[in-house]
Amino acid sequence: MAAPETKKRVYIKTYGCQMNVYDSERMTDALAADGFAPTDRMDEADLVLLNTCHIREKAAEKVYSELGRIRVMKEEAARSGRNVTVGVTGCVAQAEGAEIARRAPVVDLVVGPQSYQHLPRLLGEVASGRRAVETEFAIEEKFAALPKATRSQTRSRGVTAFLTIQEGCDKFCTFCVVPYTRGAEVSRPVAAILDEARRLADAGVRELTLLGQNVNAWHGAGEDGRAWGLGELLFRIAEIPGLDRLRYTTSHPRDMDDALIAAHRDLPALMPYLHLPVQSGSDRILAAMNRKHKAADYIRLVERIRAARPDIALSSDFIVGFPGESEADFEATLRLIEEVGYGSAFSFKYSARPGTPAALKDGAVEEAVMAERLARLQALVDAQADAFNRTAVGRVMDVLFEKPGRGPGQLMGRSPWLQPVAVEAPPERIGTIGRVVIDALVTHTLVGTLVDPPAGAWPAQMAHSAETAP
Repeated sequence: MAAPETKKRVYIKTYGCQMNVYDSERMTDALAADGFAPTDRMDEADLVLLNTCHIREKAAEKVYSELGRIRVMKEEAARSGRNVTVGVTGCVAQAEGAEIARRAPVVDLVVGPQSYQHLPRLLGEVASGRRAVETEFAIEEKFAALPKATRSQTRSRGVTAFLTIQEGCDKFCTFCVVPYTRGAEVSRPVAAILDEARRLADAGVRELTLLGQNVNAWHGAGEDGRAWGLGELLFRIAEIPGLDRLRYTTSHPRDMDDALIAAHRDLPALMPYLHLPVQSGSDRILAAMNRKHKAADYIRLVERIRAARPDIALSSDFIVGFPGESEADFEATLRLIEEVGYGSAFSFKYSARPGTPAALKDGAVEEAVMAERLARLQALVDAQADAFNRTAVGRVMDVLFEKPGRGPGQLMGRSPWLQPVAVEAPPERIGTIGRVVIDALVTHTLVGTLVDPPAGAWPAQMAHSAETAP
């Protein structure tokens, strides 16, 4: 009897945003065609990839620190006769490819996010004894085809999935490295998006989140011959059988057009949750950030969105301590938060990114001042999020069950407003949508009781409605 084939194993550590999560999955698919199986243990991997993010503070330093630990692991593997290939991918690779190769001899492979389709070829170069660094790309290569995931690969990812439809950003906010690491805005063609969405639905995905650095800037030639924006695309994706829920992230206020706002009003599959970053409530700081909108513009946009979808939950991003930010500027941000009211938010202290215009600005805010402002801002948004979640108690809502919960007989799911919900339910309910009455809020999780019809009687698609909104 022939010995079973031993597959090579790949370990991918993913940093940062949902787009990096999506990219890691696509790399896994590409490498599967080259004989690699994924593993969650670095010490048993033949190939270790760090899929990096350049947004957070000291991103490059964290990569080099991780590479120091990997070097020790690689040396131990070599002593036992096993060769381990090490690669750095993602935005840090794009921004600092040559520097990574110079500073970290342990690295065999450096690949930017637009070159993942070349991974098998680049690994061949490494196998022949050459280091491979590939960060240059043509715009038309941004959505070059990678091998498609098999049905089993797709199904193993669960009932929710990401789908990248747009790459890059043309906004050039002065604090942001994305235009330099991901390049100009490019929209994926409609046919490719629909093809991947259908395959995901066929494999059991029930909730699809469309991704882009500036996702609502997506535009393309529609199947009807007209120019489509994200609103039209959402309606078309919603026609795919099995896709019960749609979301998208991350959006820019300047690209929320009438058709997209109308989709929030008219498309039942589009969930009532919107991440709409504003960064600051001070017009002076917004101008210094090159956001090209004022605080009042953002508030008027929120009013239009809420007029279309009254039950919508908003989240946002905030930066405190941008160069030159005064106490008055910061208090303007707090006033905006109080006026808008958020279901959740992400907030950070400003940190300079090399190569961005803001890194050259005078007026650095002291670390202690930034820390104090961040604490005040987070206390406000945390109180708003807690109040929003508490309004769910006693309400009935649709919950998509995604995975087993921590307790025996428990499942975890998400509400239309992206809140985690814990419910006692049998495991066969994973991948279905059930009606749940919310009994309590425990920390940041809603706890509820399943109240929908018995097995076999559930509708294929459960519509949400404003009357059951929290």
